Amino acid sequence: MIDVINLEKHFGDNKVLNGINVTIEKGDIMVVIGPSGSGKSTFLRCLNCMEDPTGGQIIFHGVDIADMKVDINVHRRNMGMVFQHFNLFNNKTVIENIMLAPVHLQCKDLKKAKRHNRIIKFTNLFRGKDKKKAPVEITTTKAEIVKNARIKAEELLQRIGLLDKADVYPSTLSGGQKQRVAIVRSLAMNPEVILFDEPTSALDPEMVGEVLDLMKALANEGMTMIIVTHEMGFAREVANKVLFIDDGQILECAPPEEFFGNPKNPRLKEFLSKVL
Repeated sequence: MIDVINLEKHFGDNKVLNGINVTIEKGDIMVVIGPSGSGKSTFLRCLNCMEDPTGGQIIFHGVDIADMKVDINVHRRNMGMVFQHFNLFNNKTVIENIMLAPVHLQCKDLKKAKRHNRIIKFTNLFRGKDKKKAPVEITTTKAEIVKNARIKAEELLQRIGLLDKADVYPSTLSGGQKQRVAIVRSLAMNPEVILFDEPTSALDPEMVGEVLDLMKALANEGMTMIIVTHEMGFAREVANKVLFIDDGQILECAPPEEFFGNPKNPRLKEFLSKVL
């Protein structure tokens, strides 16, 4: 699904990523670990070009999305993102947060189709009978888009047991509830892959479990996920690939049994001895 080729990211003279090469297949659960400041979060943010890479390629379904000529917003529709600090809009209710992106993008597409048809209608006035172009078929309305988005949002909230919180504001939720809402907000776009940037690090220990349980359920359903985390137990249990990044480079990538049971890189051995 994603090929990362010689990815580099520099902030001035600081080389945060220095030649990252990795392949993510459909259905992979890739957990990225490493010490603070090693480049983990920058790597994740480069995958959907929230940070523009300094060099290298990110091939997503055959398209280099790191190319500045590519409309990254088209490809971001297929990449969900879950942040460390939730990033919910506090001036919108829980269900409005979930509905926001699908409604906005589908209404944008609807407007584009209507504008296209107006242009076709006008230009057809100057074309011969056999040269007239057919308009784009429009099968929905703004009201239907909103209605369907609300139905989907309610289904997602039902799934995580928070349907009764649909019309409250995020400030009234616990940290674990906010993060579960943030995850289903990503799911509302039907993404092909979800990027998780330390999704449990801002939570109280007792709230971590409810978020990890939701992520495990997604893994069991075959969702492709790339997860930056310090939860080693989760990595062992759920991941099929574990990646160790230090000083902007991948020092080891292996299945969890081999990664934790028989680490080969000396720096990884040192790191695991401190965190396990």
